[in-house]
Amino acid sequence: MKLQGLRWWVLGLVFLATLINYIDRTALSVMWPSISEDLSLNKTDYRDILNVFLVAYAAGQLLSGRLFDKIGTRMGFVVSIGVWGAATMLHAVARSAASFSFFRVLLGLGEAGNWPGAVKSNAEWFPTKERATAQGVFNSGAALGSIVAPPLIASLYLAFGWRATFFGVGVLGLLWIIPWILINKKKPAEHPWISQEEKEYIQKGQPEGDVNPNESKGLTLREILSHRASWSVLMSRFFIEPIWWLFVGWMPIYLFETYGFNVKEIGYFAWVPYVGAAIGSVTGGFYSGRLIEVGHSVNRARKQTITIGGMFMFLGLLATIFFATTPLSFVLLVAIILFGFQFAISNIQTIPSDLFSGKSVGSLAGAGGMVGVGSVIGMNYLVPWLSAYSYTYVFAIIAILVPLGVGALYYFAKDIKPIK
Repeated sequence: MKLQGLRWWVLGLVFLATLINYIDRTALSVMWPSISEDLSLNKTDYRDILNVFLVAYAAGQLLSGRLFDKIGTRMGFVVSIGVWGAATMLHAVARSAASFSFFRVLLGLGEAGNWPGAVKSNAEWFPTKERATAQGVFNSGAALGSIVAPPLIASLYLAFGWRATFFGVGVLGLLWIIPWILINKKKPAEHPWISQEEKEYIQKGQPEGDVNPNESKGLTLREILSHRASWSVLMSRFFIEPIWWLFVGWMPIYLFETYGFNVKEIGYFAWVPYVGAAIGSVTGGFYSGRLIEVGHSVNRARKQTITIGGMFMFLGLLATIFFATTPLSFVLLVAIILFGFQFAISNIQTIPSDLFSGKSVGSLAGAGGMVGVGSVIGMNYLVPWLSAYSYTYVFAIIAILVPLGVGALYYFAKDIKPIK
């Protein structure tokens, strides 16, 4: 049996995993007003629970990057989503901030694997010119998950309560493993369902190390970071990553504190910005891919796309400070910000596969994710303190981070091309 467009089937499953990933992680913030009331928890407890998740998530990015390089994307995803699905289900029995923190650590370790795993999977299944498009489709799973999650979780909460909701959404990840094992049997060179035409198309557009990954020895992390261009991934993610996580982690709390929203109102409002994010994911990947297709270098395509995304982020954040006077104006402006973020980040996350091949891609992708989340943790400690005065200070700080992130890309990566 031959399955036409097999690479897109594999990508579709990674997209679905990402959607489930965001449903699972968003459940806590959407239901927090009810959970905090039931268990007598406060915003400081929420900050601490969020940060232990992020510490585990940061460590998990690095560890899972090496894990995926070691055992491959097929089994790497099985381990990753198996851990996070079970961890989400365990939230149903939480009784305190301590037990929530423990289950969030397990969730963070599991969910972290999704990102380096996706970068590595795209490097295996797509030619270079399609990788940013594939990364954009994958990232749109995060945006769509954030669109679906608030109304879905609010509806489940209203029908069954927060404990049953955690259990139900956790089951989704475990069910995902079944089609993944069935469809992603082998890599493209050996898969029994891939057509000869598609196999040749993928291999002709890849570096040698991705065509024959078993013949490419992976570099150590120290060797990877000895190349200046590798730091463009780490530093750009360090500065830009807090923008996404600020709204993922704190937007429901902002709506609750600023506008007095309850769980139902948060559920029916908080999805709006992620429409912009979903559009940005797909168009950012398509735009850079189109530039490469018409003859521009990978270097120009990546940098031009990331710069445009940075402009949307920066201007959107400034507008949020001065013009977000109603809930509707706020979420619409955040939609512009997250459009810019996803327009840029799909290309930043693709750079590891532009620089390296084979068994080094997941390691650099994981290290970039770890560094990015590290800066998010620092921001999370600032948010409760700054927001006690005004959220304007929070938005101003992350606006400053945008040019720093784009500038770091240009400074460290003079030319984005394969490193020999």
